[in-house]
Amino acid sequence: MSKEERKPRIGITIGDINGIGPEVVIKALKNSKMMDFITPVVYGSTKTMSYYKKALDIEEFNYSQVKEDGSLQPKKVNVVNCWEETLEINPGQSTKEAGVAAFQAIEKATIDLKEGKIDAVVTAPINKHNIQSEDFKFAGHTEYFTQAFEAKDSLMLLCDGDLRVAVVTGHVPIKDVSQLITKERVESKLKILMSSLKKDFGITKPKIALLGLNPHAGEEGLLGAEDKEILLPVIDAYRNKGSLCYGPFPADGFFGTGAYKKYDAVLAMYHDQGLIPFKTIAFDSGVNYTAGLTAIRTSPDHGTAYDIAGKNKASEQSIRQAIYTALDIVRNRKEVGIE
Repeated sequence: MSKEERKPRIGITIGDINGIGPEVVIKALKNSKMMDFITPVVYGSTKTMSYYKKALDIEEFNYSQVKEDGSLQPKKVNVVNCWEETLEINPGQSTKEAGVAAFQAIEKATIDLKEGKIDAVVTAPINKHNIQSEDFKFAGHTEYFTQAFEAKDSLMLLCDGDLRVAVVTGHVPIKDVSQLITKERVESKLKILMSSLKKDFGITKPKIALLGLNPHAGEEGLLGAEDKEILLPVIDAYRNKGSLCYGPFPADGFFGTGAYKKYDAVLAMYHDQGLIPFKTIAFDSGVNYTAGLTAIRTSPDHGTAYDIAGKNKASEQSIRQAIYTALDIVRNRKEVGIE
């Protein structure tokens, strides 16, 4: 096997064709130096790539259409045509056709990931509303890939260098959060986080902080019983087994004081508790990783950004980091014997 063939094959879904997905993908891959590390495989259409290459006036971006035999060209951007028809592209607009196309790209990438044709997938942003159909009834990519790879559970893990923030509850209404904070759920998410830090990020003895659910971590039960009756026993059980788990910490001051820098990861109880501080610190470079799957899936930590779509204003930094994070995890898994 040649050196070129051994380069990890990273699939990249195009996302919503009317959002910034195509733009950031092109910008991230136009630098030929990336081909020194990976063989990129873009799931979308050559017509969409051509449209945005011209619209954004990016001459230095070149690609090769993947042939029917599925063979990939090393040192080139490979594009898989996931639909044949010519779709009307309307940057900044949400259309049903764009939602259908976004799913077709995800579906094809998932098939190839299962068959080992690619080693990981990076998903560009979708519109969670227009993608809904009989085939896609999920709150987002995380839930879709969790079911597609038949995982009992998964974990949304936001990463930026040494900053890692995971959430016990993800895309659920805030009114439902407290009843979902159970001993079993917290233990499951903590177990996934611990395992992922070891096998995916190469951290031998992870140090994890848990944030409290209630203000001031419940004030000894005065402001809610969950922290004292659910979180603390879970933390103590892990500590008794030799794991470096600490908390629950009052969430309001945890990031402002820089306490997060002392830990390899932070486990927040709900979506905004974890994502607001994370995006405040790492909005342009943050990566969303779905931990707990046999497959490797990352994404940029931003949405379709319709307001700037097609205007050559979108930053590719986050999706570039998502590609490099996927590459690092592929390498780390190989080191510990997980293919």
